[in-house]
Amino acid sequence: MTDSSQMPSGVADAAAPTGPSATRPFPARAWPDVAIISVLSLLGVLGYETSFGDGNFLIAGVGGLVVGTAFGVLGYVLRLGVVTNVLAALLGYFLFGSALTMPAQSLFGVVPSLETLAGLALGAVWGWADIVTLQTPVEAPYYIPVVPYFATWLVALVGTMLASRWLTIRRTPLRASVLLIGPALLFLSGILLGTDETYFAGVRGVAFAAIALIWLGWRRQAAPAASDEGATRLRRRKLAGTGMLVTGAVLVGALAGTALAPTQPDRFVLREEITPPFDPLAFPSPLAGFRAYTKDLADTPLFTATGLEPGDVIRLASMDSYDGRLWNVAGPDDMVSSDGGFELVGETLPLPELMRAGAERSAEIEIAGYDDVWLPGVGYPTRLTFDDATSVDSAGDLRYNPASGTAVLTSGVDEAYRYSIDATLQKGIDDDDLVDTPAAMIDLAPVENTPDVVVAKAQEFAGDAETPIEQLRAIETALKTQGFLSHGLASDAVPSRAGHGADRMIELFTRSQMIGDEEQYASAMALMARYLGYPARVVMGFAPQIGEDAESVEVVGDDVTAWVEVAFEDVGWVAFHPTPDETDIPQDQTPKPKSEPQPQVRQPPRSDNEDEDLLTAVEIDDSDDEKKNQPFVIPLWAWITAGVVGIPLLLFFGTMLVIAAIKARRRSRRRNRGSGDRRVAGAWDELTDEFAELGFDVPRVGSRRQTATVIERQLREQGLGDARGAHTDTGPVRVIRADAPASGIRVMPLADATDRAVFSGEEVEQSVVDESWNAASEAVGLARAASGRLRRLFSRFRIRSKRDWAQVDISGAKPAKPAKPAKPAKPAKPAKPAKPAKPAEPGGGEAAAPAAG
Repeated sequence: MTDSSQMPSGVADAAAPTGPSATRPFPARAWPDVAIISVLSLLGVLGYETSFGDGNFLIAGVGGLVVGTAFGVLGYVLRLGVVTNVLAALLGYFLFGSALTMPAQSLFGVVPSLETLAGLALGAVWGWADIVTLQTPVEAPYYIPVVPYFATWLVALVGTMLASRWLTIRRTPLRASVLLIGPALLFLSGILLGTDETYFAGVRGVAFAAIALIWLGWRRQAAPAASDEGATRLRRRKLAGTGMLVTGAVLVGALAGTALAPTQPDRFVLREEITPPFDPLAFPSPLAGFRAYTKDLADTPLFTATGLEPGDVIRLASMDSYDGRLWNVAGPDDMVSSDGGFELVGETLPLPELMRAGAERSAEIEIAGYDDVWLPGVGYPTRLTFDDATSVDSAGDLRYNPASGTAVLTSGVDEAYRYSIDATLQKGIDDDDLVDTPAAMIDLAPVENTPDVVVAKAQEFAGDAETPIEQLRAIETALKTQGFLSHGLASDAVPSRAGHGADRMIELFTRSQMIGDEEQYASAMALMARYLGYPARVVMGFAPQIGEDAESVEVVGDDVTAWVEVAFEDVGWVAFHPTPDETDIPQDQTPKPKSEPQPQVRQPPRSDNEDEDLLTAVEIDDSDDEKKNQPFVIPLWAWITAGVVGIPLLLFFGTMLVIAAIKARRRSRRRNRGSGDRRVAGAWDELTDEFAELGFDVPRVGSRRQTATVIERQLREQGLGDARGAHTDTGPVRVIRADAPASGIRVMPLADATDRAVFSGEEVEQSVVDESWNAASEAVGLARAASGRLRRLFSRFRIRSKRDWAQVDISGAKPAKPAKPAKPAKPAKPAKPAKPAKPAEPGGGEAAAPAAG
């Protein structure tokens, strides 16, 4: 006989008798495997530190490990099938994920809300794409901590299920290596989704390799012929030898790598290879709507700014691309190395590389009539926080370009949005300090179709100036002193056409007088500076009049302005304001064209109907009809309640209905397909499957009588034998035949009847099929009625499959060694008979036989 301690742990666990709760202990040999998976996963998730920069990701990652491992263990203990275990783990993922990843959006910080449930789903699907386009440290969108939570939850769940259900059956180095795939992928994701900076990469990599190799060497099975003491000594030597080998390899590799391997200047990360998906060209150029502020919104309050000081300006957008029609924010196709593009950001915003920090501001902006996508800001923001609930919902749509200091809210800015900004201003530099300072050598988006007249004027205005600051100031002075300001209003003495395309630039310099506003003058100077080879851009914003003691200022459309910024080496972006202040345009310089007499043409008769002048339009008040036709709006609390209560119920009952449909289809196919003997055998298969789903250990190997013996024995051991006349959870069931023994539930008669029908060789009547199915239904119904409610509930979530059948000792005794095969006979001598198998130990039952049918 083979000692039960040498049996695979999965078989030994299945052979143990179960109690009324139908649970089983978690395999002891699997606990170290689960611990190793958790430690390696923790080393992998630490790589996310370079992306997140705080401890929130670690809380989410450790929480995912705990939830995934707990549900993997719980599924094994409760004997849940693989599919049912995964569904239960999904329920735990949504139940505990809110508190671990999004406590601010959860109800009372713990209870899931509709927003957190949606975030857990979105983060698992889209968070991987978002994180590589986010500006580090990653703080938005709100569901981004779901990425480490979902990763560790998935690795822990799959690893725990494999360690308990698969590795315990047959332990080989190859099978053990499969468990390392999840932690290895998690470690790799921490590198690819991180930044070019490392977080203890060497320490984590060496620790990961050492732990994995030592575990693989320790978990190899000992030789079958070795005794317990010998196996222990062999395992100890193997562990020590593997540890010494790994330690030596690590030391040699670290020393040799430091001495011989070249230093890698760059580190491959996905965020450096992927272009941010946001395209600013999808929105109109901010400068194209300049005249709308001065004409239509001149007196309209746009927003209120608090915390500004006299002389401060509010930035809206920086434009460095020109195509002959518009100045615009550079799109993804025009981005260069000096422009990182627009990225998803959280509250913390990075400062541009090219700037000299000056004063700091803490401002608060409350939107009124402003409704564009470009977000008003002050200087270069370092932190931006949405303060009200309405704007917080749109925080995930915020993109920011640190090189230009431009923020955009892709969903648009609505009325009553309120946000706070902590910003750093560019330090002011005197021209005397810039005389010897060259222009910065940076690449900007291209400027195309510059008119020839602009080039000629750039050379004329620059004159004999030599240094960059002298040439730029000369151009600025010429535009301010030789031009006139006009917004093209009806009150202006001379009309001024809007726009800043090539045709408008030609008109600006070919008329007898330069006439325009900030839109034209800023565009002209930026084109001149770019022609001279200087990195220039046009900035649009607002310049309100701020009093000395004013706490806040109301910004209106008439406060709009535009200026030019040029980058200087080690200084930053210096502002130039080329728009003139003079508005009195000389009338004699813009004579009206003389009118030429035209030949007289007879006009057609008037066709207007005078009766129409007598009609008066009557306004009809249809506000009541609009209210009647307004659709019913479901309140927010109803959506939240439906999400918190409905989603768990949908997962629970939806899973139950799907499994019930699968079982009904299985039962229908067995009862209605095939010949009579096959349908009788189907009744027996249905009985064994339903007993297994109730938590009974139904053997995979053995005849039907042996299987019936095992089932009846478990009924007696669990105290479920006397169930005659009981009521099931779906109604009363019929009492077993009067000649049934006192044990109540008998499956042996059905086993005998099934064998007779299968092996008789005669055609089986329909009445025999119906009797077999009725007997199977009676036995299962009585067993279900005698079981507890919790046990019946778990059975509804189990689907028995041949892959999940437990291998148990159907005789109740230790398994016998298989008989040795007969030795082959020599050619000249008759073959010797095979040696009989050794008899079973005392107390044993029948020997196992192949499954019949």
